[in-house]
This record gives sequence, structure tokens and C-alpha cells, in this order.
Amino acid sequence: MQHHRVKITDVTLRDGHQSLWATRMRTEDMLPVLEKIDQIGYHSLEVWGGATFDVCLRYLYEDPWERLRTIKKLVKNTPLQMLLRGQSLVGYSHYPDDVVEAFIYKAVENGIDIIRIFDALNDVRNMESAIKYTKAAGAHAQGTVCYTVSPVHTVEHYLQTAEMLAELGVDSIAIKDMAGLLTPYKAYDLVKSIKEKTRLPVQIHCHFIGGMAIGAYIKAIEAGVDVIDTASVPLAFGPSHVPVEMMVRALKNTKYATGLSLSALFEIADYFEKLRKERGFERGITRINDMRVFDHQVPGGMITNLVSQLEEQRALHKLPEVLKEIPRVREELGYPPLVTPTSQIVGTQAVLNVLTGKRYKIIPGEVRAYVKGLYGEPPGEINPAIARKILGDEEVITCRPADLLEPKMDKMREEIKDLARSEEDVISYAMFPQVARRFMQARERGELKKMAEQAMRDFQRAKEIKASKKSSEKKSILKGGKKMNLSELKELIKILNETDISEISLESDGTKISIKKGAPCTISATTEGEVNVTPDTSKAEDALKEKKEEKKPEIDMEGVEKVTAPMVGTFYRAPAPDAEPFVEIGQIVETGQTLCIIEAMKLMNEIEAEFSGEIVDILVENGQPVEYGQPLFLIRRK
Repeated sequence: MQHHRVKITDVTLRDGHQSLWATRMRTEDMLPVLEKIDQIGYHSLEVWGGATFDVCLRYLYEDPWERLRTIKKLVKNTPLQMLLRGQSLVGYSHYPDDVVEAFIYKAVENGIDIIRIFDALNDVRNMESAIKYTKAAGAHAQGTVCYTVSPVHTVEHYLQTAEMLAELGVDSIAIKDMAGLLTPYKAYDLVKSIKEKTRLPVQIHCHFIGGMAIGAYIKAIEAGVDVIDTASVPLAFGPSHVPVEMMVRALKNTKYATGLSLSALFEIADYFEKLRKERGFERGITRINDMRVFDHQVPGGMITNLVSQLEEQRALHKLPEVLKEIPRVREELGYPPLVTPTSQIVGTQAVLNVLTGKRYKIIPGEVRAYVKGLYGEPPGEINPAIARKILGDEEVITCRPADLLEPKMDKMREEIKDLARSEEDVISYAMFPQVARRFMQARERGELKKMAEQAMRDFQRAKEIKASKKSSEKKSILKGGKKMNLSELKELIKILNETDISEISLESDGTKISIKKGAPCTISATTEGEVNVTPDTSKAEDALKEKKEEKKPEIDMEGVEKVTAPMVGTFYRAPAPDAEPFVEIGQIVETGQTLCIIEAMKLMNEIEAEFSGEIVDILVENGQPVEYGQPLFLIRRK
């Protein structure tokens, strides 16, 4: 029996916890088990890139560069690997070539051996610079083919992409199946074809989601795949990956046997299971909705994001409509694979189409940029009517998007010189200016540990609140003198006082309540250990009385129409804090002119005039939260 040992990359420390634990594994969580993992005999460990860089700075108050250096000190035998979003590096937009070069050289210098480089559109032009600099820095450059299902995504399309990557000099090819859509027999054909055409090693990365990944791996192995990606079982299944233990056992006593020790793997699994329980994280499971990915092709992580967006908009009941709208939007936008950032672009446009009830009534800037070609060339043709609606007479760019970007590392060094302690700090700032500056300011004040602890408490409490909203066993928190449990009330007040949360909205037994920070109320105890919560309206009435006494001039309402908020969000009168407002009272506006911005679903959404007329009144203060349907402007039609 000729042996063809299958090698394994462990993704637990990057994609495993990104898929299941919102990327919240801290460096200190990893350290106790690193040396054991290093002894297993993995092909590589994926420990960096993807969302980990952003989350370290934004939520964990950790330096991602320090994380990498610390891991490298303890992992002496196994190559370290990272995921890179081509010209977007570890961010969400394209960066100039000088930022790409600086990032890659420092990543390799700090310990990365293998860089997996992908582009959401499979536009090889967006991977060129990253491949060139990776090879120049002396690391292994792995070119990636993103797998999805559409009329334009044929085996020929993937083969062409792989051949172009081979021409650029990549050392291996990865097949990235982020939505768990790759069927076993398609995996066989794809691996066999790419290996025959490129003569390069091929690695396969399938998310579990609906469960096809195991079959896809077996057939890919039969076709000659060299490396598969897996995770330790406590961070496997669901939207994550196939468990390493399962694949090692499946291949034992075959010519593909991995040679890895199951007992050693279970020792590591015990560590992660204990950590999972301590931190209150769920196991990865496959639900019926997850398996519907075979139909709507929306990755599990993207569905989680959609649920969060719709909850924010008080419109979770519209999820089925959104899942029907996504394939339609995706087709109109040229069938982009649903992976960061195109998953956010397609998903948010679909949500807006459903919420407003009018397709493409609101078009986020990111959608305009995509249609204009600023993310690269879409795999298929964008619907011409949709393109006209979004761009008007604007021309689509046809060059490599990064060719339009000016170098900016020198400018970044100058801007952050007061806080940067290293070139790595400058690079962090170049990719995430606001987030990196906040991190460095906290570091200067010696507050990183305190802020990290607070951020973790906020995260855990948010999870608890979400869980309590889902639990039918929780007692009602009711308006107007109804009863609630005293310990629950204390916990809610504590959450409001100790976190950045300004309001908690709950629903139980058909009753809704919003508890706002600083909102006056009267609390009276009962002997049964319950309390009566009665809103104190006297102060609110006094404020209302004062407001009425201000006496605005009366408006002649003839021909005047209201412009209302199409979504829940924050109202901004200007595009930036120091910019002029879009409109003023008395100004004449034309159809299509921007009136304001509503920040919602992580995007800045421009609200446009649907008819020409005069601004009679502006009903919302700048920076004020607005509800769906809330009046924003009064406009008298021309």
C-alpha cells in the first residue's frame, strides 16, 4: 500500500474561535496549551489574521503583534500561518501597496511562516502585491480560490483562477469553502483538476455548517489533496470546522493515515472544553436553518450577523424575507462569493431592501463602491439597470483598484508619532486609525488591563441579556406598577451603570419595556421579595411643558410632507463632525439630494429626498437615536 500521508492545519486558534466564540479567545487563554499543540505534528497552526487583528485592538485591548511574538516563542516546531484578505490585509477596504508591503514584512519578521492570501471576488489583481511581498519576505505564499455556487462559478472559473495564481509564483493553492457548500464529488473534481493543471500542493478549508465538509474532505483526499483544515472538537462543528479527532480516526489504518496521536489530541480537547465552559461559550451545532445554506448559500457567520442587524432594527421576524432577498441581490451584483467584505455588502443591501419595502431605496456607500469597481471585478455581470440606479452617470473603473491609492505610510507615521512605539504600531494605525489610536491612548494611560476586563464583562453581560430575552422562564419586567424579581432589577441597574449600554429592551409574555439609563421611576418593595416599578412621569411632564413653552412659530402645513426614518439608527445632519450640514431650514432640495445620514448596521446610510421642495423643519437633533417611522424632516413640495 503506497502511503499518502494527509497533513493537517489546526485552525482552533484563529478560525475556530472566530466562527464560534466571536473571536474572543485571549492570548492568555492560548498559552497553557501551546506547547502541547506544538508537539502534535501539525502541518501548520493558523493563529493570526482574519478578524483576530481587529478584535485584539477593538475588544480585547491586546496588541496583536505581541500575541504573534508570544506564540512564536512557545511554538518551536510547527509553522505559523495566517489569513490575509489580499489588498485589504486584515481590514475591510483596500490599502495602498506601501501599507501591504510594510504589513507583510512585519508579519513575517514577527513569526508568520505561511500566508494564505485570498480575494473575496477571486480577482487575482487584488492578490498580486501580497503574493510578491510574501515571497520577498521569505514566507510561503498560498494563493486561494474562494468557492461558492452560481452560474458563473464553474470548475473552469476556479481552474483559471488557480492557474493565474500559479503564474504569480504561489507556493501552494488553497480551496476556501467558507459557506460549507462544497459537495464531496465536486471537491474530488476540483482538487484533481487543480493539481493536474498547476502541479502545486493543494490545501482544502471547509466549514462544517450543514455537515458536508466530512464527505468533501474524504473525496478531496482520494483526489490527492495534500493538507486539510480542522479544529479541536470543542471548537468544531456548526459554523466552524470538522473536528481533527474525527478525521484522524477516519483515516487511521488507511494509506492516508495522518500519524497524529488521538490521545494527545483529546488532552488538548479537554483543555479547550474546560475553557469553553468557564467562559460560557456554546458548542458548535447544526440546526435546520444552518442546513438551509444549501438553498440560500448564506454562510452561518453571515446569518448570525443578519440576526444581529435585524434585532437592532426590531425586525427579526423579517429574516425569512431577507434570506430570500439575498440571492436576488447577489445575482444583480454579479454573483460575488459571500465572504468578507462582499457578504456584508450583499447582506446589508438585502436587509435595507426588505426594511424599506422598496428595493435599492437606500444604497450604502460600500455598495456604490463595489458597483463602481473599487473592490475589483465581479465574477459575473452586474445587472445594468441596477448599476444605473446605483451609479447614475458615473463611470466604472477597470484598473486594479489599488492603483488609484496614494502611498500613505509616511503620512501615518507623522499622524501617530505621539503614540506609536514601533513600526508595528504605525501599521496598526494605517489599517484601523480610530481603533488603534484608542488602544494606544489606553496603553499610554496604563489602562489596557482595566479596559480589557470591562470589555469582557460587557461582552458576557450582553450574552446574558440576549439569553434572558430568549428564555421563557424569565419573569416579566413590566411597565406601570407590574411586578418583577428584585435580583433581576438590581442586575439590570448594575448593567446600565457599569457599561456603555444606555438602554435595555426586553419582552416577556407579550409585554415590552425599555429601561433607560437615568430614566426616573418609583420603586416600592413588597414582603414577597418583589418590587413594583412605576415610571415617574412628573419630570418628563415638566420637561414637555417647558418644551411647549418655547413656542416655535406655527407652520402652514399646506403641501408639507414628512420624511420619516426608514430604519432604527443614529441621525447625523452632516457627513462628518466638522462638516457643513447636508441641509438647513429654508433650503430648496432636489429629488435625490442627500438630507442626512442614519448610521445603522455598521454602515453610514444616506437618506435622500424623494421629491423636490423646501425644508420647512428639521425634527431631530444631530446625533440623536431615531426609531423606524420617526419623522425627520418637513418638506413643502415644489
